[in-house]
Amino acid sequence: MRRRHFRTTFSSVRLAAFLLLWLPLAVAAADIRIGVLAWQGEESAAAEWQPLLASLQGSLPGHRLQPSYLDLGGMENAVAAGRVDFVVTNPGNYVALEALYGVTRIATQIIEAGQDSAHTVGSAVIVRDDRHALKRLEDLKGQRLAAVSPDAFGGYQVVWAELKRHGVDPEDGDITPVFTGFPMTRVIEALENGSADAGAIRSCLLERLEREGRVPAGRYRVLSPQGAERPCKSSSPVYPGWAFAAAPKTSPGLAREVLIALLGLPAERTGQTWGVPADYHPVHGMLRELQITPYDFLREHRLEAQIRRYWPLAAALAMLLACWLAYTLRVEVLVQRRTRELSAALAARDQLAESIQAHRQQMEHLSRLSILGELSGTLAHELNQPLATISNYALGLARRLDNGTLSSAATAQAAAEIASESERAAGILAGIRAFARKRTRIRETVDLPTLIDGAVRLFRGMIHDAPQVDVIDRLPADRRAVEVDPLQIQQVLLNLLKNGLDAQRSARRSGHPMTITVEIAADDGARISVRDHGTGMSGEEQSRLFEPFFTTKADGMGLGLSISRSIAEAHGGTLDALAPDAGPGLVLRLQIPLAATAPETDEPAQ
Repeated sequence: MRRRHFRTTFSSVRLAAFLLLWLPLAVAAADIRIGVLAWQGEESAAAEWQPLLASLQGSLPGHRLQPSYLDLGGMENAVAAGRVDFVVTNPGNYVALEALYGVTRIATQIIEAGQDSAHTVGSAVIVRDDRHALKRLEDLKGQRLAAVSPDAFGGYQVVWAELKRHGVDPEDGDITPVFTGFPMTRVIEALENGSADAGAIRSCLLERLEREGRVPAGRYRVLSPQGAERPCKSSSPVYPGWAFAAAPKTSPGLAREVLIALLGLPAERTGQTWGVPADYHPVHGMLRELQITPYDFLREHRLEAQIRRYWPLAAALAMLLACWLAYTLRVEVLVQRRTRELSAALAARDQLAESIQAHRQQMEHLSRLSILGELSGTLAHELNQPLATISNYALGLARRLDNGTLSSAATAQAAAEIASESERAAGILAGIRAFARKRTRIRETVDLPTLIDGAVRLFRGMIHDAPQVDVIDRLPADRRAVEVDPLQIQQVLLNLLKNGLDAQRSARRSGHPMTITVEIAADDGARISVRDHGTGMSGEEQSRLFEPFFTTKADGMGLGLSISRSIAEAHGGTLDALAPDAGPGLVLRLQIPLAATAPETDEPAQ
């Protein structure tokens, strides 16, 4: 140990003496500032690189070399501040400086004779030969791995990348790194004293130590060796060696001059060989895979990095999400409860509506039966006329047959009259039966004047002393159709005509003609006005006319007009009463919408 320290000190003294002797001769020479990466400290780096710098100084008599031995941080600061013209550094640091500051390699170090500059640096993972369970890199899971430093390119980073390719990642805790520091022989010491199970060293170091007798041959073996044709066993691919690179502001002429001097140095004088600049893309790829400088920004986008950085925000968002989920669940429960209650309410409402509808239909039916009851006194008279005619013709035929005066012409005439009167009686009964029948509501597109004529005929057919009913049709030819339940509208019209007749009878004007006017209303619907010539009504009576059970008749029920208005409203229309423009009486006005299309038939509704 003392001998090694003596040799290092003596070399430093020799370099200092050489530079002092040369300094007076180079007062006017241009300075060349060279930054050298000092992995093992400034003193060790000065001893290692002194032969190269001395030889390079001799090849550049017009310049004065000023070496600076720097660690990783110092190297980056010197390049960033422009304090160096050239750098000598390992492949990983060179790639970082190239990416961050634009340094340019001019030569690559060749360690062993016969190597090319692109395949120089590799790493070997070694274990003691008696560790029989460790044969491959995959077997290192759960083991301790000794290495000089986490920033060492060939001493750790290359091994780290290769372990990841074999499914063993130190960052995931698959192995436990044990960093020994420099020199690299401390890794072997860690294997010897049992503080580590495997060690990461640069390739060829094991072979050199065995040649020097410092390590017994066969004491250690390399896991997962690659490249059997190589002179040294390696557990990883080989990468370019150390780089001699020019700083961004170094002139191309100076860089060329230094390169020529560097390539011309004999290996026996410097202990090193430098070749043409190698392709460092494999180094880029390895550092990108590890996501370390200059690709450490990739770590910021990984999920675990985002979680570490934003975990307070993530926790707050998670809490808000949990609260939102709880609130949503609570709202969902309330919504389901309200939905059930609303569904029950709607079902009850529908049931009530159906009950009201059934009662309304029943009331309408009773109203029609009431009308028929009031008109039943005239029914016998209406039927007596065709029946009497039939009886007279039948008796006449019998008498002529007895007298022998029956002729074919008389028989044919009597038969025709009997058939005609029979049809008349059948028509009266059919109309009354249809009017009295209880059935479901239907909507049909019918011709409104034809429907009114049918109601007038039915009214006059059921009342023997019915007054004349004049129908005034003011509807255009293309706007006569309505979409209604014919029976219900017929019921309303009969109610209006019956009320008008009762009013005229009470005023002793039963024989005065009644008027039905059909025209287009202001809202573009059809308006049917039934005018009578009775005594009329006061304003208060008109305002209550359509109230249920309100009546001015001694024997009336007060339901006819109320039901009629509900029928009108169910058809989207109205029913109201007003005084006529002139003369006595009352006008009952029914208004219903017109249909979009014309009816298919003009047959009277029964």
